[in-house]
Amino acid sequence: MDIVTLLGLTVGLALIIGAIVIGGAVDVFINVPGMMIVVGGTLASIMVAFPFEEVIQAFKAAFKIFASRKTRVRDVVNIMVKVAEISRREGLLALENVQTENMVLKKSCQLIADNADPDLIRSTLAIEISSMRRRHQVGQDVFKRLAALAPSFGMMGTLIGLVQMLSQLEDPESIGPAMAVALLTTFYGSAMSTLFFIPMAAKLKARTLQEQLHLEVIFEGAKSILENNNPRLVYEKLSSFLAPAERETQR
Repeated sequence: MDIVTLLGLTVGLALIIGAIVIGGAVDVFINVPGMMIVVGGTLASIMVAFPFEEVIQAFKAAFKIFASRKTRVRDVVNIMVKVAEISRREGLLALENVQTENMVLKKSCQLIADNADPDLIRSTLAIEISSMRRRHQVGQDVFKRLAALAPSFGMMGTLIGLVQMLSQLEDPESIGPAMAVALLTTFYGSAMSTLFFIPMAAKLKARTLQEQLHLEVIFEGAKSILENNNPRLVYEKLSSFLAPAERETQR
């Protein structure tokens, strides 16, 4: 599990709740009609803006961020060096039997075993990256739109609350509590957008760039193995993807 992402969300939520508790009564921050407007309105609007399948795909991608651990670039470099070692020790055809859950790595091993042309590997890389970026872009767009919709519905709830408040001006004592309720929807929308939707869109973008880098390492490693399956030379080429400090401690 990606503990850092979960910890960041938990700490942010805890700080907001802590500030509310320290400031006084908690029940004044609970308003069911306001939650209905912000949460319900935001979800309804996103269903209009995107196909249902894309919305589900975006939330599944968000869940995977919490459930999956980030893979480091140096780990991918190590894997390709091990593949080079197998090909050097047992021959290229032995790579057909490599067992891995990474379908891109599996495809790369198959291309190496088939002694594919480097241009084919390069075109395959371009297709994989383009397809991956297109899939991931859907999730980013959904959360970016959610980040814009939540504060808008918060403001809508505030306007509804103000209208209700102004209709009761004959009772001065009700103005203060009514104003507080009216502002709560803006708080709900801002909290949802700032604490979850915007960071999630940014996290999905970061994961896209990271996965793209992993694909580039895999395919560069595959080309290097075809050109010269010396594991040391493969590592020297792929080490360009690593920071200088990582190269010094890698091997």
